[in-house]
Amino acid sequence: MKTTMTKSSTFYKDMFRLALPIVCQNLITTAVGSADVIMLGWVSQTALSAGSLASQIMFILNLVYSGISSGIGMLAAQYWGRKDTRTIEKIMGIGMKLSILVSSVFFVLACFFPKLLMLVFTSEPELIETGMPYLRIVGISYLFMSISQVYLCTMRSIERVVFATVTNGSALGLNILLNAVFIFGLFGLPKMGILGVALATTTARGVELLICLADACRFETIRFRPRILLEHHKVLFQDFMKYSLPAFGNEVSWGVGFSMYSVIMGHLGSDMVAANAVAVVAKNLGTVVCFGIANAGAILLGKAIGAGQMETVKEDASRFCWITFASGIAGGALIFLLRPLFMNMADLSTVAQGYLSIMLFINMYSVLGQAMNSTVICGIFRAGGDSRWGFICDVIDMWLFAVPLGFISAFLLKLSPMWVYFLIYLDEFVKLPFVYRHYKSYQWLKNITRDFDGSPFL
Repeated sequence: MKTTMTKSSTFYKDMFRLALPIVCQNLITTAVGSADVIMLGWVSQTALSAGSLASQIMFILNLVYSGISSGIGMLAAQYWGRKDTRTIEKIMGIGMKLSILVSSVFFVLACFFPKLLMLVFTSEPELIETGMPYLRIVGISYLFMSISQVYLCTMRSIERVVFATVTNGSALGLNILLNAVFIFGLFGLPKMGILGVALATTTARGVELLICLADACRFETIRFRPRILLEHHKVLFQDFMKYSLPAFGNEVSWGVGFSMYSVIMGHLGSDMVAANAVAVVAKNLGTVVCFGIANAGAILLGKAIGAGQMETVKEDASRFCWITFASGIAGGALIFLLRPLFMNMADLSTVAQGYLSIMLFINMYSVLGQAMNSTVICGIFRAGGDSRWGFICDVIDMWLFAVPLGFISAFLLKLSPMWVYFLIYLDEFVKLPFVYRHYKSYQWLKNITRDFDGSPFL
């Protein structure tokens, strides 16, 4: 009995040690999104809507980073449990090469073909013309993030969550400050409006990259050497692709599907787009703790699996689920309590305010489903190297249920915007029973590490 209580207390101590910094980082990220909405909302509803749609490109790119980071996290956490730091360095190099390649494509599209990207999300000329200059500037930040995001992910995987949080938090805090300076023309600078948001983001991400490079020069445990970008490790690369591709596909499938919600709402009018921009901030705030728990769970469980502690993993996974359930309910309650704040966050039209009022109630309960699914699929399953099941689940849920239902309800049945919004946000609850069944099967619980002799792979 005493041993069980000791293990339990150690688990909660380790979980909060890792989850708290990640939650703080997520809160800062949400604060940046809130600042963008508040500041652009006071510029104009057009600027708010255009910024919201243009930022979907960054949203999609972040999903790419998330997919790559998942591959790094799954492998690095387990190898960290084995204390194999040299292999972790090689994993970071593989992830960074992929990240730079994809980011370069997004950079070219955003900087040289911004109109093409805006046409994907809206057909309103005013929103397109307003969003194009934003993309041209913010596209530069994609190159900075291709290195910094992979480096910070690797640091989190080896439990350096405080460093990762402070670095990312410093950049995002600078982003908020520069938003105000550039948008409203403080300290004698010209008022830049939506362009100020893009310039602030790019500057902050550049600073974040410089911090990562400075840390890489002094941190000895895991070294970032530029030459790792030129190395090729066949076996490890195959492992990385085996586990990261389904995770990448999962993130992209879910993310592009989620972006389709924005496409649907973008064609329902600027009032709907503006209201959704605020509702997204509310939902992100409601799920911020849950995602921190999911990330902490992936690190802790992966480390334990790599160390061969399978029974401990089962017990800890159950604890993570209960903590997530409680945090999901708390997230919904938080949205309810802050509802007056969200309603006055931006200068919305009467129609947009009416939409937002209903959206907030829908998000109050939908955060619970998203919290549970995210923790189990992205935290628990991936800790055991099972990224394929989540990929298949989300493809079916998003592309055979939610997205078709959204398009049919909006453009074929021509239901009111709020009915469309309600229907597409049922997606998390549709897949929840299947997620639970797979969790109880424990088929996801696998040690995916190998014995390497440290020599280059052929």
